[in-house]
Amino acid sequence: METFPVVLVVIIFFFVIVLANAIRILREYERGVVFRLGRLVGSGVRGPGLIILIPIVDKMVKVSLRTVVMDVPPQDVITHDNVSIKVNAVVYFRVIQPQKAVVEVENYLMATSQLSQTTLRSVLGQSELDDLLSQRDKINQQLQQIIDAHTEPWGIKVSNVEVKQIDLPQEMQRAMAKQAEAERERRAKVIAAEGEFQASQRLADAAKILADQPSAITLRYLQTLREIATEKNSTTIFPVPIDLLKPFLKPQE
Repeated sequence: METFPVVLVVIIFFFVIVLANAIRILREYERGVVFRLGRLVGSGVRGPGLIILIPIVDKMVKVSLRTVVMDVPPQDVITHDNVSIKVNAVVYFRVIQPQKAVVEVENYLMATSQLSQTTLRSVLGQSELDDLLSQRDKINQQLQQIIDAHTEPWGIKVSNVEVKQIDLPQEMQRAMAKQAEAERERRAKVIAAEGEFQASQRLADAAKILADQPSAITLRYLQTLREIATEKNSTTIFPVPIDLLKPFLKPQE
């Protein structure tokens, strides 16, 4: 009679363990891929919510459907124009077919990371440095299309790839700085020359108008005298050409 409570406790304990192994709760963003005796059960995908498994017979692999932000480690790349650079990127992807992500590839996270690294070196190695710096959106789109095409059989959708940073050698940075400085100087000289050209055109137009109207020269001369008298307190001797007074000295008919 004394052994009966012990047996009951053992049975209850065993039942609790079996029940704990048979019940699974999956969140909204989780799915479970269920294997029964090593084979997929139907489509193999369960969840979200309460999942009942047959103990010992069923095994479940949990997969998250949330977007994964994967940082691609810096890669040493030699561009098409033989410039050695170091580039890193970030890849955004998510699992859209959990059964493929479990069955078709051993570790989809590691596989996607390695594929991203090799694709980054390959694509950037075929591009020139100027294209990498000026056409980054085009490079990002090309990387996304290539990686997404390779991960599609694994049930993974790559939504975006961004080249995050491009590290240039010191000598290349100095050369680009000199080039940028020379470009700014060239633009400054072009703007100054354009200003001189426009000023010369205006002066030529003004000279033509003054040549056609002698009285205008006289008025301009008198205006200059007035400005000098206003700005300078000392006595200023300013010669007046007699030609300027001729229009006023002509006898009126």
